[in-house]
Amino acid sequence: MKRYLQVVWAVLWKDMRVEWRTKDSFTSMAVFAVLALLIFNFAFELNVPDKRMVVPGVLWVAVAFAGVLGLGRAFITEKDQGSLAGLLLAPVDRSAIYLGKMLSNFLFILIVEAFILPLLTIFFNVTVIIPSLLLVLFLGTLGFAAVGTVFSALAVNTRAREVLLPVLLFPVLLPVLIAGIRATSGFLVGDTLADHANWLRLIIFFDILFLVVAFLTFDYVVEE
Repeated sequence: MKRYLQVVWAVLWKDMRVEWRTKDSFTSMAVFAVLALLIFNFAFELNVPDKRMVVPGVLWVAVAFAGVLGLGRAFITEKDQGSLAGLLLAPVDRSAIYLGKMLSNFLFILIVEAFILPLLTIFFNVTVIIPSLLLVLFLGTLGFAAVGTVFSALAVNTRAREVLLPVLLFPVLLPVLIAGIRATSGFLVGDTLADHANWLRLIIFFDILFLVVAFLTFDYVVEE
């Protein structure tokens, strides 16, 4: 178990160090998210009487599309540099590689969310820093990273990897996106977690299901 956790930490720390030096993923994700917020802000400025009606959709769309950019780069750099093969040939459980990659993707998306939430408050004049909303966003992001990491590993060996990833990912993510948007809409008008317990349970079930499925299938996904 100790060796397993050491492998997870090594993969996570390596990704964090690479991103700290290059900032490629964070920059592209943050810029895309900000541009999405600006576009939606101008699009809805004159036509929506209450911006709380559109903020949930804007938030989750910005997170989803920015997250896809980060997930798309999870394995591309290592594939292009030839280090992915060495990583997969290492005498370690490949599920540990998956977990390290998933955690790094999860952290990158959370950092971007922490960056865009204050901007969302400024642009739309709506308070989104609500504990219940942050909990749903956290759990939704976990499911996003869990599924996205597997599909990123699957798509990296294809020619149309930039196109294939969102095509595969978004249909699977629909339950999380729908639940997240519905719950966020309620929290913005003062609802409590108990009022949206069904949506919260759906997200938790999704997270557990796909984390288990990812652990069981990752070894086969990365086989060329």
